[in-house]
Amino acid sequence: MCGRLNITDNPFVTALLDNLNVTNKETFRTSEFVRATDTISIVREVNGKRQLDDATWWLLLEPSEKGGFKPSRYTSFNTRYDKLNVKGSAGYHAYREQRCVIVASGFGETEFEQRGNRKVPLHYHNFYAIDSALAFAGLYRQWVDKATGESQFSTSVITLPSHEKIRPFHSKASPMMLSPQGEQISQWLSASTDIQQLNDWLSPKIYNDLSVVPIKKPSDPTPLAPAQLVISD
Repeated sequence: MCGRLNITDNPFVTALLDNLNVTNKETFRTSEFVRATDTISIVREVNGKRQLDDATWWLLLEPSEKGGFKPSRYTSFNTRYDKLNVKGSAGYHAYREQRCVIVASGFGETEFEQRGNRKVPLHYHNFYAIDSALAFAGLYRQWVDKATGESQFSTSVITLPSHEKIRPFHSKASPMMLSPQGEQISQWLSASTDIQQLNDWLSPKIYNDLSVVPIKKPSDPTPLAPAQLVISD
């Protein structure tokens, strides 16, 4: 997943927040072009209730010279599935104790090509959920400023091997998506869920029909060809 999200205030996003029983949905952040390191809304379960919190889309933070925290030099807007059970990795404890959901209407992917010592963009695609909203499996961490006591959340999206239906557009990875229906989100957010059960989910699956649009570039999403359809599993 290449560090960009589409989070629009559409009826399907609103319906998913309602279904999640989020207590403060009026604070939900929206933007048609969210970049890594931007502030986004995450859904957490706290004392049995779901709430939205602002979080920096970059799991690893470090102290800022101006106070508070800033994204570290280590890329961490995504957390790879094969690092979740590696002790000492950035997401190891968060996977066990600090899981969240990131609600979105779409996401973007960039396919790169190796040319000598450089990776150069080959093509860009935007993915949009059709008549639904996406629920990404996320992790979060909380950082506390020792001088002021102020806290800040950070987050990442778990990435899995590329799904066979997404591979033609992006061969490296797929975001981990949860079913917006049923009990999967509840199990993901609950601190009492057996971690072994979650390990069984670490294979790519698509729960939403997706419209895939080739675009000029992330900052200029002019379509270059008609949308293609990716059907849910």
